[in-house]
Order: sequence, then C-alpha cells, then structure tokens
Amino acid sequence: MKSARLHRSLLASALAVVTAACGNSSSDKDAEPVIPEAARSQLARNTSPQVLPADAEALVAGNTAFGADLLKRVGGTENAMISPYSISLAIAMTWAGARTQTEQAIAQTMHFSLPQERLHPAINQLDLALAGRGQNAQGKDGKPFRLKIANAAWGERTFDFVPSYLDTLATSYGAGVNLMDVLQAAEAARVTINDWVAYQTEDRIQDLLPQGSVTSATRLVLTNAVYFNAAWKTKFEQNATRDAPFTLADGNPVSVSTMFGEVAGRYAEGADFIAAELPYDGSEVAMTLVMPKAVSLAAFEAGLDGARLQAIVGALADESLLIQLPKFQFEGKASLAEALSALGMEVAFSDAADFSGIHAAGGLSISDVIHQTFVAVDEAGTEAAAATGVVVGTTSVPVGRQVQVDRPFLFLIRDVQTGAVLFLGHVYDPR
Repeated sequence: MKSARLHRSLLASALAVVTAACGNSSSDKDAEPVIPEAARSQLARNTSPQVLPADAEALVAGNTAFGADLLKRVGGTENAMISPYSISLAIAMTWAGARTQTEQAIAQTMHFSLPQERLHPAINQLDLALAGRGQNAQGKDGKPFRLKIANAAWGERTFDFVPSYLDTLATSYGAGVNLMDVLQAAEAARVTINDWVAYQTEDRIQDLLPQGSVTSATRLVLTNAVYFNAAWKTKFEQNATRDAPFTLADGNPVSVSTMFGEVAGRYAEGADFIAAELPYDGSEVAMTLVMPKAVSLAAFEAGLDGARLQAIVGALADESLLIQLPKFQFEGKASLAEALSALGMEVAFSDAADFSGIHAAGGLSISDVIHQTFVAVDEAGTEAAAATGVVVGTTSVPVGRQVQVDRPFLFLIRDVQTGAVLFLGHVYDPR
C-alpha cells in the first residue's frame, strides 16, 4: 500500500497549535478516556438553532471552496485525503476568539462568508443534522452505520478564558474547556488528548499530536474528530473482484485489485470530466467519483474551485451504473501551517495574531495545524475518519452506464441533503 501525505480513510484533521506571541500513546477504543474537570459556560448547547436557509447554503459552499483550495496545496501527486469539514470545525472554534485582522484573515482563508453570530449557529445546525444520519443503516463492518462527530477543548487550568468565548463553545459546539496541568505536565496532557482522538475515531487516528507539540507554552487545544463507517447501498460481490489495468499519472499501466458491479447511482458528464455517485446504505451519504477525460488529474484540479465542484455534483442525475472501481486504502499526516499561511492566514501564526476573544490580555498565536486521515474502500463499503485540534498557547444484466475508474481520480464523501463535503481526496495509485 502506497503511503499518503494525509492519513487514512479515517480523518484525523487539523491540529492547530497556538502558542504565545512571544516566543506516544496507546488507546483502547472500547474504553472512553477519563476526561478532566472542565471550565464550562452556564449555557447549554442550542439543539434547535434558528438558521436561515441561505446561511446554511453559504456554510456548505464555503467549506467546499476551502476543501478545493487546500487539496491543491497539500495533495501533490500522491494519494491524499483531507476532511474540509473537520478542519473547518477546529478552525471555527479558534476563530470564535479571533479579533481584528486575525479574524478577517481566517475568515478569508476558510471561506467563512458569514459573521461570527451567524456562522457558529449554522455550524451547529449542520453538526446536529449529520448526527442523525444513518438510522437503521449498516456499516462496512456489519455493525450499524456510524457518522460520529465530536468536539472538545483542552486548556491550562490556571488560564483565564473570556466568558463569552466559553459561551460560544458551549452553545454551538457542545464543548467546555477540559482543564489540565499543561504548565507542569505537558506530555501527560498530550497523551490524554491523543487518547480522546483515538477513542472518537475507533482507534483509526492515533498520536495526532506529535511529541513536542504540546509544551508549557500551550494554553488551549481545540479538537474535532470525525468517524465514518458505512456499507454500500448495493455491495460489490467479492467473487467479481479481479485484477484490472489502471493507468498511472505517468502513463504507465499497472494491475490493481478492482471491484465490478451494477449500481443504481447517479452520473454526469462534461466536456472534460465524467462523474459517478455511489450511495451508501440509507441513501443519506454518498461517494462521488470525478475523473478527468483528456487532461491529467493535476491539471484538472488546478482549475478546480468550490463553485466548479458544486456544479459537477449538481449535474449528477439518476442512472444505472456498470462500474469498475479499484479497492484502495491509505493514510496520511501533515502539518497544514504552511498551506494555511499561503492561503491567507499568515497573521494567525505570527506575533501580530489577535486572539483576545479567548484571553482578554491577548498574547496568543497559532504555532501549527496538523491533519491526519485514514480511508479504506472495498466491496462492503467505506471507513474514514478525521480528528482536528487547535493548540493555543502563549505566543440479467440490464444495460447501464459504463464507468471505468481506471486512471487517477478525485473522490468526495458527502452528505446528500446538505451537500456538506465530509472527506475530499484523490487516488493516483490504488495499490
């Protein structure tokens, strides 16, 4: 299996390490880690946020645009996957405390087109909607369908957090700040956070925070974890799987393990692409495959933005598909600091950062953003996960449409009703 820059079919998403402007753990996925005492708002999570339909659409469109921007920066020409949704949740929790130029720069980079008072409720509404997906549906592993999304904040126990910031975390993200002795026991704090991430992703994302990422300068770590496990609505027969040719980016053909099947899905074709969509059990989440025609995948992605991606998805129409799709599995892990800075967030990583909405005295900046992912696709379905953390510190066979996925392709795992892109990646070599 070829390693990827961004980990596995489970996505452990962006870890943003925020430090002051001046200056390995093992987990049991069946045992929930002990969570420290928390600093919490007196407000409860708003489980019925009032959100305008236009705001919900703007949130999804912005998230899709951010995903297209970021994949071009970090994907390269190797297998790669990101979770735009997971990264956006973690950064949004950080953005809640950003002010002045820092607030504007993060909004521009993340395509947050809504003001704070409307974006956080819109995120909350989408999060609550996704939590209800897959009722009575099956997972890839024979267990029930899972789309689990969890948010948590981890803070130095002596640090003073702005009360309104705690209110936002509570009402829109269902999170308090779990208090830990980071000053004296930074390594123990890191292990605790990593254990939480591993538990939330059923052990697919481990050691999200590398050694040295949490130090005595750390004041806050914001984490998001996404885990997805779903069976195909129409499973591929294992006895139909066989080796078939796949043309690599350099034009060389290789033989890869390929699934063959007939699926009631959706299809679209344009001048420079073909797209097919395969539903998961319950039909609420689907995988969309996009393959360029004449140009390379790299050239196609170079001209891809959120609007184009949404247009491709919007063109899909019901179709019986005779599809061949390679099996694939890969994982990856990378720092996103350089990519996010290049996209416009540089001030958030500098001494000029303004996170006074988290701590009134300011003095905080982002030191790193780490993203880890995992994905596995086979005859039964798909498993994927993401975890994101922000560390803040001092500075008879009917005829159907034939779809041969036999060269590098783009894939999305998205919520059908809202259009939210949960995972976005590309496959250059399925081996």
